[in-house]
Amino acid sequence: MSNTEIQDTRLNAVNEKEAPQTRCSNCQAIIAGPYCGQCGQNSESSIKYFWTVILHLLDDVFSFDSRASRTIWPLLTRPGFLTNEYILGRRVHYVPPLRLYLFISIVFFITLKFFAASENNGISINNSEEVLTQVTNHISELEHQYKVMINQENQENQLQAIQLAKQNLDTFKTYQKDLSDPKNKLLKAITSELVTLEFRKLESNQPLTDEQQKQYTKLIEQIVKVRKGEKINLLSIGNSSDGTISLSFLSAEKNLILNNFAIKLEEKASKAVQEGTGPLIQLVISKLPQLLFVLLPLFAAILKIMYLFSNRFYMEHLTVALHSHSFVFFSILQLEIIDMVQDTLLKTSPGLDSTLNVASIILLIWMPIYLFIMQKRVYKQGYVMTIIKYFIVGMAYSALISITAMAAFVWGLAEL
Repeated sequence: MSNTEIQDTRLNAVNEKEAPQTRCSNCQAIIAGPYCGQCGQNSESSIKYFWTVILHLLDDVFSFDSRASRTIWPLLTRPGFLTNEYILGRRVHYVPPLRLYLFISIVFFITLKFFAASENNGISINNSEEVLTQVTNHISELEHQYKVMINQENQENQLQAIQLAKQNLDTFKTYQKDLSDPKNKLLKAITSELVTLEFRKLESNQPLTDEQQKQYTKLIEQIVKVRKGEKINLLSIGNSSDGTISLSFLSAEKNLILNNFAIKLEEKASKAVQEGTGPLIQLVISKLPQLLFVLLPLFAAILKIMYLFSNRFYMEHLTVALHSHSFVFFSILQLEIIDMVQDTLLKTSPGLDSTLNVASIILLIWMPIYLFIMQKRVYKQGYVMTIIKYFIVGMAYSALISITAMAAFVWGLAEL
């Protein structure tokens, strides 16, 4: 070894001793790069400025990088592509299914709450303003018919018809008065339902069915009570003849607790309709993300049962569930945006409004077609078996969605 090499070796040794060595905060091993070779922990300190921590958190959860642009387009236009790529192990170019679902669902539900909040103090049970317009127009028709009947000859032979016309006119004027009441929202909501049945009977020119007649009678009784200031129950929760809940597998004490809870829910429902459904809608929407996240593994379990002999792991079915829900949420988000743009451009650009209508229809048609093609491409079965299983899975999932929606409504109502 030459003198120069010996000097370089000694110099490097001195430099190593003098240079401070970075050690892992977790296992105290010497770190030669951005990560510890012993335990894998990041060498960069996590104690930073608040916004830096938030950005790192977003990056960890959502991975905002070039993968997002390579993921969104096939998610919308290539059914089953992302799922097959993930199952085959080609994953580095795309956002992972769970991160994709979390990001899209968070944006979707935040946007949904925003749209619900902007809908004039909540989503009303019935469009009472539209019903009021129908009632007003119908009153004009009845008044014209009544005047014609009065001015006709042989009034004695038409006395019964005139009395009936006067009775109908008075009835609809009462409906008009109730629908015009700006304070009593509960009365407006019930009257809207009653008037809807009235117009259904007039349009079909047929008497109401037995079920509709029961509903008609119940609505009239409710209107009478509301006018008197009495409390009514809008939720028909009871399963007994006296309107209470009675479950055979529960003790009398447990049934009593359940009935007290149901009474509180009924009171809150009446109050929500009376004072405005906005807060209730906001609460219900806030419960949906948690409930739908629980629904994902149940949907994957349904797929597992339907394709029990496909030799696929449960995680593969869960990947299908994550990607299909991400697609549905993203599609509904687009429909919400289109609807918002239409409301803005309805008066200024009617031509563009028609184009957006076509886009909405295409998107609504594409959603079920996309899900069918996705199921066909992922599970690779024939068209007949895929169609059968598609409808079975669809019916089972619809039942789960109904239960989830009811659970979100009860949960939101309980916290109101």
